[in-house]
Amino acid sequence: MRFRYLDLLINLFVVALMVSNLVAPKMVAIGDRRISAALILFPVTYIFGDIFTEVYGYAASRRAIWTGFIASAVLAVMGFIVVLLPPAPEWRDQQAFETVFYSVPRVIAGSLLAYWCGEFANAYVMAKVKLITNGKRLWMRTIASTAVGQLVDTTIVIFFVFYGRVGMAEIWNLIWSGYWFKVVYEAAATPITYFVVNGLKRLENVDVFDRATNFNPFATGSDAKS
Repeated sequence: MRFRYLDLLINLFVVALMVSNLVAPKMVAIGDRRISAALILFPVTYIFGDIFTEVYGYAASRRAIWTGFIASAVLAVMGFIVVLLPPAPEWRDQQAFETVFYSVPRVIAGSLLAYWCGEFANAYVMAKVKLITNGKRLWMRTIASTAVGQLVDTTIVIFFVFYGRVGMAEIWNLIWSGYWFKVVYEAAATPITYFVVNGLKRLENVDVFDRATNFNPFATGSDAKS
């Protein structure tokens, strides 16, 4: 089945993901808490994930996740390589360039793994809870899937980046702060999610239930039923 808006939504999803990656190095102070500037936009990618799974099914979400993963990997690897190239003597912005584009391989690996695991956990929970609720209580599905997906994502990336560099108490504090910010963010966005989901279902004339779907992240195609 060909959908009118799916490709556009996947492109917007990837843009949100790329922008989040680029602004991530900046730390923002909220009282005595410190969060990455990426948290302003990154939770939106989970809202997109909910929309993909709710409207188009797990297979569409899987396609979007892999597209975002490949784009993120290309950005991270190219940033790493380009920073290592010797700058021209007259170019004075190497340090600023490094601040934005450079990540050590450990951070790159952790970020990509966290994204991949978190997004697939989000999509799986969203699809399964939709079956359990028979398509009702969208708010329950979006919050439950985000709670699981963001817990997986946040825990993995914080451990990869900070384990061995700071104490466990600080690691758990970073996980806790980032996790609840993301969950509350999505809960607050629930009315917007309802509006977009209901509008897309009408426009696309589709409402997929993943009753016979292969949930293997590496599978292709879908047996989902509308």
